Amino acid sequence: MSLKFFDKLSQNFIELLNDKDDYNVIIEVENKEKTFTAHSNVLKCRSPHFRKELDTITPNENNVKTIIKQDISSQIIDLILKYIYGGIINLENVETRIIFDFMLAANKFELEELSKKLETILIKDKASWLKTHFSFVYRSIFINNNNFKDLENFCNDIVTKYPSLIFDAEDFPSLQESALVSLLKRDDLQVEETKMWEYTIKWGISQNSNLPTNLDEWNKDNFLTLKTTLQHCLPYIRYFHIPGDDILEKVEPYKKILDKQLWKDIIKHLVSPNQPLKSVILPPRSILIQELPVRSKEPFSTIISDEHAAEISSWIDRKTIAYSSTNCPYEFQLILRGSKDGFVPQTFWNMCHGHAGTVVIIKVKGTGEILGGYNPLMWDNTNNNSVFMQTRDSFIFSLKNDNIQNSILSRVKKPENALYYHRKADQNKVGPNFGGGRLYLQSYQSDFTIDQMSGYNYCDYYETKIRTNGYFSIIDYEVFKVNKKTT
Repeated sequence: MSLKFFDKLSQNFIELLNDKDDYNVIIEVENKEKTFTAHSNVLKCRSPHFRKELDTITPNENNVKTIIKQDISSQIIDLILKYIYGGIINLENVETRIIFDFMLAANKFELEELSKKLETILIKDKASWLKTHFSFVYRSIFINNNNFKDLENFCNDIVTKYPSLIFDAEDFPSLQESALVSLLKRDDLQVEETKMWEYTIKWGISQNSNLPTNLDEWNKDNFLTLKTTLQHCLPYIRYFHIPGDDILEKVEPYKKILDKQLWKDIIKHLVSPNQPLKSVILPPRSILIQELPVRSKEPFSTIISDEHAAEISSWIDRKTIAYSSTNCPYEFQLILRGSKDGFVPQTFWNMCHGHAGTVVIIKVKGTGEILGGYNPLMWDNTNNNSVFMQTRDSFIFSLKNDNIQNSILSRVKKPENALYYHRKADQNKVGPNFGGGRLYLQSYQSDFTIDQMSGYNYCDYYETKIRTNGYFSIIDYEVFKVNKKTT
């Protein structure tokens, strides 16, 4: 019979950690402002990383070895030591970002049991945080040699459906090359090939700050630099599935980074698609079209006109001259209309969840104002905690109409505060929210048209004031998914 007394053993070792008499290791963190004491035998026994590191350090005259950890916080080191000595970790009231950093540190110290457990906790209990900080999470796991296979699978299941979480993020240029290559390899990545080419070029240029900003000024060496940077990415672009106009407009300016035979085959394919080619032809990506509710015999909008839609489209593309209603490259596909689907705040979160690239249109009661905002990111109703969403491409606006003389565009000024996604517990009273209370729909009576709780507060999160500050109620509101027109 085997008797086990782990609780007492753990308690005694924690006491040993707190005992300052017999230590022979000092760990310095945060520019030596914080120190911890430990015992080399315990560290070596529990952590292969510490064993290797301690074997390289020469002790001082008191036989004490000093380990310096500048890149790890004192809070993380404290958690690591408590695990090493006592095998007990209390994560109650610990912020999710700390848990994530704790997992990275556990991996660095080769504490596989701890690292895997924290990875499981994040996926199971902190999924909303992982989604909200998706680009940071994805980049971090590749920085750390990608030992987090479960987390990689979790991320890949998301990125194939919602690639804007990475490609439209502010920190996309800092994405690891291995991460970008892994995405380019995916046949199910939901990105049109032209956009995938543009993202790849953008990433490659961002890795070389010395490249001229004006492509007309590039020389042979500049193109060679970009080609070298993208050498592991370019083989996975589906060149023969890029539309001809985009080949000439988007790809041709960078043809010098492509192999001569590949460019020759691309042009040959444009001229005579049925002719055999020497280059490898990758299959097209399986782009899935998300079906929206069919709304037959309904107008495009009961609030805005075709001219309004064209103007909003020009803002999305950052055009200085507005599109006309006849050459607008986008179509506005209705997701929800308050007068049809209801004005309950939860309806917004239920019907808009999962949709990216959307425009919210609001008709204000009593003033004739048409207000709205554009969100390039995916609406997400799964958050247990309210979070700010980061993007530089969102904007809010007021549209010209019979009562308002001119349209007003206000682009986001602080991308880290662009949008505010409310936690599930608050979605029964608050709908879309641009800038955390700068333009939002809200109702404590579960009807946006009843109480005057929706509002606009001007601050420096967005550039320009679009109306007088204050609360308002609404007549109607609509949410559209903005889709690129197919030819």
